[in-house]
Amino acid sequence: MSDCEDADRLMKELTLALLYLASWEEEPIPGAPTIWRAWKNHRFEILDALAEEELIGSSKRAKWVLITDAGAAQARALLERFSGSC
Repeated sequence: MSDCEDADRLMKELTLALLYLASWEEEPIPGAPTIWRAWKNHRFEILDALAEEELIGSSKRAKWVLITDAGAAQARALLERFSGSC
């Protein structure tokens, strides 16, 4: 893997982790599964890549993204990996 590919992968991983850390939980309908939302305050090309991997859901009009269950699980794993790396 090239340095550029490594940098792109790391930026996607860090963006997902930051989205998860800055997210809030909502229960849109009583009894429905909880969802996590986060503001779109990251590079759009990275958000688009995360959406293509179905780690987040996004609308061009919304100012926030939805973090999917798979995205939340991966973000928790990334945070565990990053915090245990010291």
